Amino acid sequence: MVAPELAPRRTIGGIVAVWVVAALIAAAVGVFVGPEWRAVWLIAGLGLCLILAFGVQLWYGRSQGFTQRVGASTLGAMLAMGMISLGFGLATIVPG
Repeated sequence: MVAPELAPRRTIGGIVAVWVVAALIAAAVGVFVGPEWRAVWLIAGLGLCLILAFGVQLWYGRSQGFTQRVGASTLGAMLAMGMISLGFGLATIVPG
């Protein structure tokens, strides 16, 4: 018999943590990697964020909504990395 959780932990913190890591990875890639290799490293960083999202959500130990939480973490990471890479892409186009 499984006892119901009386006060489940909030899971939004794990989702936002993956978004923050994605933003940090995208910023590091934009600063330290040349323009010709940025896309490759951003894809690798997004893969790392997917693995991190699985790990964080498994650590919470809740099966209800697992797929939605991992999806929200990964989609938010992709959007965060996309916006930051868009900024770096526009910065390379504009002569400075």
